[in-house]
Amino acid sequence: MSGETLSNLLSEGRRFPPPAALAAEANVTAEAYERAAADGEAFWAAAADRLDWAAPWTQVRDWSDPPFARWFVGGRLNAAYNCVDRHVEAGNGERVAFHWEGEPGDTRTLTYADLKDEVSRAANALLALGVQAGDRIAIYMPMIPETVVAMLACARIGAPHTVVFGGFSADALRGRILDCDAHVVITADGGYRKGAASALKPAVDEAVAQCPDVRSVLVVRRTGQDVAWTEGRDVWWHELVAAQYAEHEPEAFDAEHPLYIMYTSGTTARPKGILHTTGGYLTQAAWSHWAVFDVKPDRDVYWTAADIGWVTGHSYIVYGPLANGVTSVLYEGTPDTPHQGRWWEIVQKYGVTILYCAPTAIRTFMKWGEEIPERFDLSSLRLLGSVGEPINPEAWVWYRQAIGGDRCPVVDTWWQTETGAQMISPLPGVSTCKPGSALRPLPGISAEVVDDAGNPVPNGSGGYLVLTQPWPSMLRTIWGDEQRYIDTYWSRFPGYYFAGDGAKKDEDGDIWLLGRVDDVMNVSGHRISTTEVESALVSHPYVAEAAVVGAADPTTGQGIVAFVILRGAGERAAATAQGDDLAKELRSHVAKEIGPIARPRQLLVVAELPKTRSGKIMRRLLRDIAENRALGDVTTLTDSTVMDAIREGLPSGASGGGDEE
Repeated sequence: MSGETLSNLLSEGRRFPPPAALAAEANVTAEAYERAAADGEAFWAAAADRLDWAAPWTQVRDWSDPPFARWFVGGRLNAAYNCVDRHVEAGNGERVAFHWEGEPGDTRTLTYADLKDEVSRAANALLALGVQAGDRIAIYMPMIPETVVAMLACARIGAPHTVVFGGFSADALRGRILDCDAHVVITADGGYRKGAASALKPAVDEAVAQCPDVRSVLVVRRTGQDVAWTEGRDVWWHELVAAQYAEHEPEAFDAEHPLYIMYTSGTTARPKGILHTTGGYLTQAAWSHWAVFDVKPDRDVYWTAADIGWVTGHSYIVYGPLANGVTSVLYEGTPDTPHQGRWWEIVQKYGVTILYCAPTAIRTFMKWGEEIPERFDLSSLRLLGSVGEPINPEAWVWYRQAIGGDRCPVVDTWWQTETGAQMISPLPGVSTCKPGSALRPLPGISAEVVDDAGNPVPNGSGGYLVLTQPWPSMLRTIWGDEQRYIDTYWSRFPGYYFAGDGAKKDEDGDIWLLGRVDDVMNVSGHRISTTEVESALVSHPYVAEAAVVGAADPTTGQGIVAFVILRGAGERAAATAQGDDLAKELRSHVAKEIGPIARPRQLLVVAELPKTRSGKIMRRLLRDIAENRALGDVTTLTDSTVMDAIREGLPSGASGGGDEE
């Protein structure tokens, strides 16, 4: 039996130092680590000075009542003013804030001056609806400029927003409205997705039918489709907002004033409303965006290819980039509409210099083949980022080479809804990058990998990732449930924050994320990360993407079941070989890469994996399949028919390659 907390099986030897030209003018250099280590509070005070404060703080950090933190105590500021007005006042009103690209091909360009006018009108519209500081507002929108405007209008008047991803059901929306007691909902008739108009207003109508305290529904006309209308409650955005003055004086709020509530899905309990406040959150979102992406506001075109409904969109589409006065791209649709080169067409069109996206998107592009991005001019790109889950080394290298022309640093970032901003990441002008590793905590952040008893593990070992000191953008609590906040994040390792991720330290002490501890497989006493086995599979030239799960096994406790998507070469090989031969080759490849203990018991070639609209693989559904159980809830999947196709394919020869070796 292995005594390790988490087995460390996979090694990676490739190294990529920072480009000399980028390092020579990097926003952040190695001295930032030394400065933060010498005096963390002074470091964050300097980061906060990058914002405009209406009243100064008297204390940088109050940690007298852990785990409840206060940052920049006594300071007052307005998030919308920091994101918009101050750039206009500094003479940058004509700088583009957003190049917006609709999925059907319609476009809009909003300068910072345009954005200031629109946010002011929307703030006045919310006041006309009776919204007051402290009132919660639910936003259920597509990826259109009005979504950003709505968020900033809420921040401007001190009304915390909760943005609910437009792919969520009416039930999910209703639960979030009720939990935070929102009285106003901002939505749209619909949006465009995969070439068709997708309705949103019907889900809102269904949800608010059971939310008696919702008094107003403000509706943006995006698609023009017919919608049901409730007189006295429903209001058209274009009628109410357009009638308002384009001037609004923002009010300064306490640094700890709630900015937004972001719900994380709960599989066994009600969703958790993660509360972020204003001063600390905006400080760290802005500083990390400036540091990790090395943004130069006067010349960069920055694109976070995520949805505003997730925390990535909050921190790195809205608050971070706008606080830094950067020009961003905002795209409504999917990567393959109307063709598989749509992203690269957008990069070429707007001269995008920095791209931030999820590993699942990168692996999808690998599957489609590099001949697609090769059709477009991607020479404007100078920096690439990864977010959302651990990235396989092969996907990291493909991203750098096929998209970044083998010249762009790749910053693999680790953070969570709860952390509010990036926590572990390379610094592009400092770090020698290792494919698949987020490397080390950012300056001002304290993280450690610990064993079951909470003791730091030695280099070369795996364990649980914890944060050992409070940080400015940290969640303040779970909305309405302080005990759940304590129990969920602070009880497993007293004094440390732990949200469920496994990690390992390599021989240099650098950190490699290993995914959720819940997904760890226990094979013959070895605790094996799904991430490592998936990375080994993706390192085979036939495999574009993989998901593995542990299924009950009478001999080993759990057996590894792998689901793989093939690249073009793999599909051609599968067409000319027996399914068992392909499965055997891939299983043997895993054994060679990381050891026989990790050889999958079973391997199934599939056309697609079950994913949420944010790109997360739903491994619990794959476990249901592997253990021949009835499927759990599939409502958050992008395409629930994927599960039917996987189940139908399970008995085929490609799923073979049992335990004969």
